[in-house]
Amino acid sequence: MHKHHVLCFGETMAMFVAEQAGDLASVGQFGKRIAGADSNVAIGLARLGFKVRWLSRVGDDSLGRFVLDSLRREGLDCSGVEVDASYPTGFQLKARCDDGSDPAVEYFRRGSAASRLSPALIRPGCLQACHLHATGIPPALSDSCRALSHALMDAMRSAGRSISFDPNLRPSLWPDQSSMVREINALAAKADWVLPGLEEGRLLTGQHTPADIAAFYLDQGVELVVIKLGDAGAYFRSAQGEGQVAPVPVSHVVDTVGAGDAFAVGVLSALLEGRAVAEAVARGNWCGSRAVQSRGDMEGLPLRHELEAHDLRRSA
Repeated sequence: MHKHHVLCFGETMAMFVAEQAGDLASVGQFGKRIAGADSNVAIGLARLGFKVRWLSRVGDDSLGRFVLDSLRREGLDCSGVEVDASYPTGFQLKARCDDGSDPAVEYFRRGSAASRLSPALIRPGCLQACHLHATGIPPALSDSCRALSHALMDAMRSAGRSISFDPNLRPSLWPDQSSMVREINALAAKADWVLPGLEEGRLLTGQHTPADIAAFYLDQGVELVVIKLGDAGAYFRSAQGEGQVAPVPVSHVVDTVGAGDAFAVGVLSALLEGRAVAEAVARGNWCGSRAVQSRGDMEGLPLRHELEAHDLRRSA
C-alpha cells in the first residue's frame, strides 16, 4: 500500500489579490492568498481524497509560514518542504478584473527559496507515491530546479510509477524560446500522460492540429495526450483511439487563472481511479468550468462530495 497516492513539487507563492479593479499602482487594499500551478493541482487532488505529498522550499519568514499553514490546512503532507533561512518566500501581486479578462500579475520570485530546489530534496520516502505530477514551471526557475524535475521523473519512471506532465509554459522565465521548447519536450517525453494547451502544443511541436500535436508526443513514447481547446472543450489521443469532449457551458467568467490546473485535477483524478479517458476529460472540463467561475487561483477546486453530487446529476 502506498503511503501517498501522488507526489507533487514546485513553488507556492504568497499572493496579494487586489480588492478593487484598476491599475495595481492605485490599489490600496489586497487580500492574501497562495498561488502556484503545481500546488493548485496538489490541493485539488487532496480535496478529492487523494493523499498528496508536497516537495518545495519556503523562506524562514512570515510569508513562508503563511504558505505552509495554508497547504497543511488543505491536507497536503508538507514534511518534504524545507525552510530556508537565507532566501525569501516568493510572492505575487494580482489585479482584479470584473469583466472576465485575464488579470495583470506581477511576480517577485527571482532568488526565492523555491528557486533553490535541487535533487538533494529527494528522499527515499518520496518514491513511495504511485503517481508523480510535474509541470514546466520548476525547470524554468533555475538549473537546480530543472535537475530536480529530471531526477524525480527518472526515479519514478524507474520505479514503475505513472507520471503526468503539464507544460504550463512560462516564456518569461526562460532565456530564449528554443531552450524552453527543447527542455520542456525532453521532460514531456518522460511522462505517461501529457496535458498541453492548444497554443502550447503548437509552439512546442511545430504542429497545428490537435491530432498532429498528440502524434508528436505519442511517437516519443507518451501513452496519452490530452489537449485543452478552450471554449471548444478538449481533445485526447492514445494508441487506443482519439476523441473530443465538449466543454461545460459557463454563463459568466469571473477569473480564468487556474482553469488549466483545475482541468488537470479532473483528468488526473479520474485516470488514477481507473476511469475511461473520455470520462476523465469530461471531469477535467467540469473542474475547469468551476475554476473560471471563482475568483482566485484554486478557490473553485471541488471537494469530493461536490464531485459526487455532480456525477449523480450527470447519471440521473
